[in-house]
Amino acid sequence: MSCNWGTELWDQFDNLEKHTGWGIDFLERYSKFVRERADIELSYAKQIRSLSKKYHPKRNREDESRYTWCLAFSATLHQLNELATQREELAENLNTQIVCELTRYTQEVKTDRKTHFQDGRRAQHHIESSWKQLESSKRRFERDCKEAERTQQVSDRIDLDNKTEGEKRCSLKARQAAEQRKQAAEESRKDYLTSLNQFNQDQNQHYHTLVPVIYQRIQDMEERRIERICDAMRSSAEAERKVLPVMSRCLDIMMDAAEGIQPRMPPPPPPTSPSPGGVANSPQSPPPPSREPITQRLNDLMTSGSRTRKQCLRSLKRGLSLKLGSTPADCSHLAPEQRRKKLQSRINNIHQEIQREREQRNALLKMREVYERNPQMGDVISLEPRLEEVKETLQRLEEELRKNQTWLSETDTKASDQSSRRQSGGCGLNSQVTTPGSSSSLKQLDNQSPVSRESPDGSYTEDHSAEHHFKSRGSEFGDDFEDEEPLPSIGTCKSLYSFLGQNEGTLSMVEGELLSVVEEDKGDGWTRVRRNLEEEGYVPTSYIKVFLDSSAKGFVQSSRLV
Repeated sequence: MSCNWGTELWDQFDNLEKHTGWGIDFLERYSKFVRERADIELSYAKQIRSLSKKYHPKRNREDESRYTWCLAFSATLHQLNELATQREELAENLNTQIVCELTRYTQEVKTDRKTHFQDGRRAQHHIESSWKQLESSKRRFERDCKEAERTQQVSDRIDLDNKTEGEKRCSLKARQAAEQRKQAAEESRKDYLTSLNQFNQDQNQHYHTLVPVIYQRIQDMEERRIERICDAMRSSAEAERKVLPVMSRCLDIMMDAAEGIQPRMPPPPPPTSPSPGGVANSPQSPPPPSREPITQRLNDLMTSGSRTRKQCLRSLKRGLSLKLGSTPADCSHLAPEQRRKKLQSRINNIHQEIQREREQRNALLKMREVYERNPQMGDVISLEPRLEEVKETLQRLEEELRKNQTWLSETDTKASDQSSRRQSGGCGLNSQVTTPGSSSSLKQLDNQSPVSRESPDGSYTEDHSAEHHFKSRGSEFGDDFEDEEPLPSIGTCKSLYSFLGQNEGTLSMVEGELLSVVEEDKGDGWTRVRRNLEEEGYVPTSYIKVFLDSSAKGFVQSSRLV
């Protein structure tokens, strides 16, 4: 049913303003909806493309091309990539054909609406001004009429009482005043009549010309807005219908690939490779067992020359105990500063995990309260196992946090004790260290208490059974090392902490001692040093500060290449 706003809604100016404003808000909301849908399509296409790329067969898995299910999966991934392309095309069409056009049209509608309602307000203001002028003329006319009537009554009363000359003069003045008031009332009547005629003309023009035209423009603008929303919805459906045939074809290809899988088809035999003796290995033959690193080194040691034997034996003696042992939980195998940083990082991570678990516990508690108030939304009993699990996890994390905080405080205490001893007893220690290699400094290190004898990163332990086995294997060629001349020094080092070498191959040292570097760290955390010409061994790299000679750097690099 059609409706003419100009004739039927002539007194609904404020309601029309609210209605058109709501219509523009709906237009903007629909534009935002289409934009967000296009963003979702783009995100979905990106995720599908990334998933297809992630599970695409690698080049080193060429044997998958011989199986029908692998080929079907590869075809599915390819079609998924094509589906992602169609989704991207749909998102582009939504953005270009709908979102951009609606955004531009929304600005035009806002401008037209502002213009139309400004014209309506001017018309209303004009008719209201005309009405106010009419009311003012009417009040003035009524006032002048009352004044003229009053003065006329006064003049008549004086005429009846005029007996003397003075009374006759007063009567003359009263008649003159009444005549003036009468003329003022006549002029007010004429002004009122003019204002009434003007208001009648303005009212007729307002309700029969201005308002219908303005309201008809607003109605046309609103109808165009509704038609544009209809066109946008139709374009959205057409854009999606446009990509449906290609997507349907991709799905058909996926179905064909799945139908092409042959479950009863036997797999092809794996390719055979010739063995060292020239006979091909059968598929049933087990693969040759891999040799352990220590066994490999021992075999290389027995078949190599004396120089190579010496290097292999040094590597075995240096890293056997560390490779067979396990890393302590309190990070006591690290230097004090490294241990402190490691424990602090672990404490920070535990704090973050505790915060996450607490947030999860609070969320579960809120969910339980909701379930208790509204039983139809869920069962409270189903949340109890998860709450118990979170509680146990929090207890475990808090226990780990207390342990790590205790170890961190021990590390800080040891560091502060060493710093105080270094400041208070620096002179006495320097007098002992002035002669590197003296037996008195090492005896003092051996006679310390168990706590003070520990290195800053904890005790150095070793698997003695493995060491005994290694000694039995190395006793066959131990004589070869006695005849070798000592390796040349490639630099010097200064000990940062005291170290007590309790195992064979290690060298004890005190803080501040100067030693000669014989062999750099090979990546296992140990450096080979020498004191005088008789004492030689390995010390932790983190316990010393190395100063390599400039002439020895080239030799070290060349020896690494060899």
